[in-house]
Amino acid sequence: MSTSTATEGTFTQKIQRFYDESSRLWERTWGEHMHHGYYGISGRHRKNRRQAQIDLIEELLRWSQVSAADTILDVGCGIGGSTLYLADKYQAKAVGITLSPVQAERASERAAEQGIALHAFEDFADADASAVQFQVTDALATPFPDNSFDFIWSMESGEHMPDKQGFLQECYRQLKPGGTFLMATWCHREVDNLAGPLTNDEKLHLDRLYQLYHLPYVISLGDYGDIAANVGFTHLAMADWSQQVEFFWQDVVNSALDPKVIAGIFQAGTETIRGTAAIALMTTGFSRGLIRYGLLRGSK
Repeated sequence: MSTSTATEGTFTQKIQRFYDESSRLWERTWGEHMHHGYYGISGRHRKNRRQAQIDLIEELLRWSQVSAADTILDVGCGIGGSTLYLADKYQAKAVGITLSPVQAERASERAAEQGIALHAFEDFADADASAVQFQVTDALATPFPDNSFDFIWSMESGEHMPDKQGFLQECYRQLKPGGTFLMATWCHREVDNLAGPLTNDEKLHLDRLYQLYHLPYVISLGDYGDIAANVGFTHLAMADWSQQVEFFWQDVVNSALDPKVIAGIFQAGTETIRGTAAIALMTTGFSRGLIRYGLLRGSK
């Protein structure tokens, strides 16, 4: 496991600036969901890119066997795509947290546009089903009491966490007994097999990606499983869906070739330009088997 010498605070600030700057452009180009899409078990099912993102949510819920939820925490909620989708699907009360004030504000706007009630978490007990709240909160130190949520959803936020164990511990603390934690996250390949440890070239590839996407480090899915077990999660299940989602990056390339999107990238600012430069690293990272897309489910 590799770590960066940058401080957690620096990472937090850089991640905030990146999403503050780029989220509006992403919404105009892709819509409300800021994550990979699902392209079938073989990864060869071509479809509308926004539909692919919704399909990924549904396939994850099917895989995790989450059929009902009353209180949901969406860790790394973006502009509220998953939060609002899950609140509506389960008629649940949902909280979305993000480091980006711009994202939290836009998520609240989107909830109002959809006629979904906004309530403070403290008022959830008296709120109607489908009530939501969005707030700027560090996922490593949330303000919520122990045993607050029966479903915690982390869609591609684990890669941003500078303390992977601390992140899973915090999720475990907030999960109600009998609740479900579901994470989908970027990983690197397993190293406890014939392929062996990461090569210097692979480490260099990851380091470049860390710099452009403001990631502290990523770990293998197996490492996540070990951490989750040590934290206390039970009924653990893991899966590698790299094949199912890899085409997403080709879709990103295709969307970036639109002249309006190109203009938007340069208007958005330096952080967005840097992030765009990482697309090729993600594409080649998947194709060489270095970048993996890992799923983890656990209970309390």
